[in-house]
Parts: sequence; C-alpha cells; structure tokens
Amino acid sequence: MKNQLLMLTMALSCTFAGSAMAMTKAEYKTGNDRISADYKVNLAKCGSLKANAKDICVSEAKGGEKVAKAELEAQYEPTPRHHEKVGMAKADAAYDTAKEKCDDFSGNAKDVCVKDAKAAHVKGKEDAKVARVAEDTSKAKTEKMSDAKKDASAENRDAQYAAAKERCDSLAGAVKDGCVNDAKAKYGMK
Repeated sequence: MKNQLLMLTMALSCTFAGSAMAMTKAEYKTGNDRISADYKVNLAKCGSLKANAKDICVSEAKGGEKVAKAELEAQYEPTPRHHEKVGMAKADAAYDTAKEKCDDFSGNAKDVCVKDAKAAHVKGKEDAKVARVAEDTSKAKTEKMSDAKKDASAENRDAQYAAAKERCDSLAGAVKDGCVNDAKAKYGMK
C-alpha cells in the first residue's frame, strides 16, 4: 500500500513538474508566428470599418497582439517580471482601446470617459506590480508587499479622485462644490 501511494505521488509530481516547465525555443517561435498571423487577420477585419469604429478595431488588434506576446514571453521564461509585463500589457491595451472609445463622446462626457479609462489603467498597472511582488520569494517579501500595496492604493485613489472630480465639472455652483467636497472626502484628499 505504501509503495502504491509513493508511486502515485511520484507520478503526479512528474506530471505537474512537466507542465510547469518553460517552453522550448521551437515552441516559442511557433507561438510568435501564430501571434503575428492572428494580428494580421484581426487587422484585416478592421479594413471594412470606417471612422472611430476602425480606430477602435485597430486598437483592439494591436492590444491583443501585445498581450499575446507578453503571455508568450511569460510562458517561455516564467518569472515574476514577465508575469508583471502581462498585467501591464493588459492594462495598456484596455486603456488604449478605452481612449479610442471615448472619442465617440464630446465635451465633459469625453473628459469623464478619459479619466475613468485612466483610473482603470492605473489600477491595472498597480495590480500587476503588486502581483509581481507577491510572486517574489525573497525574505524581504512582506515588507516589499506592504510597500507595493500602499503605493498601489495611493496611485489608484489619486486616479479615482481625478475621475470623480472630472464628473463634478459638468455641474455648477454649490452643487459642484458639494460634489467636489464629497469626492475629496471619499478619496481622502485635502
């Protein structure tokens, strides 16, 4: 019975160890070629669109390519830094596309849309930084993690406040002042 349990444990260990290994150079090249082909197909789909719809489509195609390349790098060399780059690429791609979508608006609605997109971008980037620190295996991890969370929280709060303040700009007088004061209180600004 002990031997069977030991054999089963060893078999499972080998299975998990094999799946956690980085990919080969040939697999990496094949993945890179596939990403380039997918990008060209997605970009070709944008050709029939016009105006801002085309810009949004192109932004989505470029963002998809950047994210796919970052994910491929993370599979090829699975390090905390490469995993952070995946999170950053996702945040950047979403931000670029959101900014293009904001072009459909004008005036304060566009400004609010851009500020909301920026707030989401900051949150995505800060989350990626925190995730990288969380993967760190050094002894100073808890101190780094605490600092990274603090920095991420401050950056996110600032971006959320900027978006909330922009929403107040469509108001006037005492209502605007109340809106700004509420935003300051909510996000701990002075």
